[in-house]
Amino acid sequence: MNAPLILRPASRPLSLPVPGDTGAKHPVKRRLGDILIGDGLLLPDQLRDALNRQARLDAPLGEIIASEGFASQTDVTEALAQSCGTTRVDLDADPPDPRLASALKAEDCLRHKVVAWRRSGAITVLACADPGQASVLFRRLPNALRPARFTLAEAASLDQRLAKLYGPDLARLAEERAPEAHSCRKWQPIPFLICLALLALGVMAFAPHLIGSALFWIAATVLLSNTALKLACLLAALRRPERTRAALPASQTGPPLPKISILVPLFRESNIAETLIKRLGAIDYPAPLLEICLVTEADDHLTRDTLRRTDLPGGMRAVTVPVGTLKTKPRAMNYALEFTSGAIIGVYDAEDAPETNQLYKVAARFAASDEKLACLQGILSFYNPRAGWLARCFSFEYAAWFGIMLPGLQRMGFAIPLGGTTLFFRRGVLLQLGAWDAHNVTEDAELGMRLAREGYRAEMIDTVTQEEANNRLWPWVRQRSRWLKGYAMTWCVHMRQPWRLLRDLGPWKFAGFQLLFLGTILAFCLAPLLWWGFAHFVSGGAIPAPAGLAPDALQRLGVLFVTCEGVSIATFLTARRLLSVRPGALWVFTLPAYFMFATLAAYKGVMEMLWKPFFWDKTEHGISPADRASHLSGGVDLQTGLKRD
Repeated sequence: MNAPLILRPASRPLSLPVPGDTGAKHPVKRRLGDILIGDGLLLPDQLRDALNRQARLDAPLGEIIASEGFASQTDVTEALAQSCGTTRVDLDADPPDPRLASALKAEDCLRHKVVAWRRSGAITVLACADPGQASVLFRRLPNALRPARFTLAEAASLDQRLAKLYGPDLARLAEERAPEAHSCRKWQPIPFLICLALLALGVMAFAPHLIGSALFWIAATVLLSNTALKLACLLAALRRPERTRAALPASQTGPPLPKISILVPLFRESNIAETLIKRLGAIDYPAPLLEICLVTEADDHLTRDTLRRTDLPGGMRAVTVPVGTLKTKPRAMNYALEFTSGAIIGVYDAEDAPETNQLYKVAARFAASDEKLACLQGILSFYNPRAGWLARCFSFEYAAWFGIMLPGLQRMGFAIPLGGTTLFFRRGVLLQLGAWDAHNVTEDAELGMRLAREGYRAEMIDTVTQEEANNRLWPWVRQRSRWLKGYAMTWCVHMRQPWRLLRDLGPWKFAGFQLLFLGTILAFCLAPLLWWGFAHFVSGGAIPAPAGLAPDALQRLGVLFVTCEGVSIATFLTARRLLSVRPGALWVFTLPAYFMFATLAAYKGVMEMLWKPFFWDKTEHGISPADRASHLSGGVDLQTGLKRD
């Protein structure tokens, strides 16, 4: 093992503060580019190119040189160390002393990209990846680490060592990052079950004849409310405002582009990993400003082995999440978030195929908006809409949700529940809110409500990501049960203090929250009563009416059911126009049968709230190959509700 590295002599002064400094920077004798050119590692034309790019990009010169392949990352780090008057350490060959780890907090080490590396007599040597960040941390060093000197290390190897030193601490932080008041980690199913049982016993004891009719009228009210909301969204989404200005190409003047970090949680994804890497590699965004983290679980040897055998492009790396008390997507993202540095944090799913220019649109939209815009939600569509009946129905549902319902909710001023992918957050806001609730299996929708409660907003953005429609019945039911369980858990968590929720959201958004979350759960759980009443209506009374309901009331309600179903059909037929690959229109009329399986999923989800509230029912990907790469050329205009030419 090499001896600990100390700063080089004063012939190459250090640009970092040392004990006794006033904090002022020392002059640097040689610049990074000059050193690389002098050592024959960089051509003058390449340096000019990198400097020109730096003028447009919010990135250090060294990262631009390495990402463009002008010089290796090792050579850049070595040259940067020379320019700072220090040395470079190889943390793979000389790992940090674990006895020093407790002197610094894991969050500080990751934020400033530094680790306490060695003791050299009375001096602590700290390895850092960014000299500027090391300067900031120096002023906060505990006395136990003073006096100190710095050496430089590559960011990738530094992250690996930090993960080994602080992995268990970071894993615990990932599980409890969200505020307890907005997290379901303290969820107790027994009180919930007792309340349901007492309510049922009370009704049966005092008004047994009212049970059927009361539930039926509740179901009819929910149906009417949901239909009114659907009709309002349809009308709002089809209004035609001014078209959104296209994002500026990178070559034009404007504010510097931000760095974007993408999180891609993977679990048992050997079938899709290679295809995913190709799709993500096709994203068009400056390489120095893009990092893609493929997030895997420590015990998911299948996916990890697949990635290990794959040659990952530059800027793409794997982040391994240590084993913990639960295994969910939000926990994995909370952990990986600590290893990112982007000003914008994006999320993709394993099967996603985003538009190649998507990140330019995201950067332009954030740059043109105020700080209260905390999140952008892209449009999701499917690349296998003809893979079967379920895939066709799923395509209609997604087209209606992302093309009509969410834009309509946004235009009417409601808080929108987020989807789990093609999401982009301002990093500062995400950290301020405590990131994702690791215990909520619909973490995206919950985070959308938390954003709204804190006065931030999420908006739709005109960009499309295609993914794989779940086209097998039981896996579809399992996936939908997880979504509905998460909706129910989110409603229960945020309704712990209903008056505070009303104060945070205001009456209008509070009403929208009830319609979207409670209304969705009740609609699916009580749907069989409506089917029964409708069967009585269409059979002319041959099928007995639900107990306690008069025949004339059922006749009037039958007309209501037909009207509501007509609004739904009209919504889905309108949404069909938004699809780049359109299943036949007649398939829309089979959607009532499709949604019957959602009722089964709702019952499964409610039962799991009692017995397995944090169980993540994994959806398998890679079943259907992509039919076409329409994400490269087309999409929909959410602002007009119409397909783009």
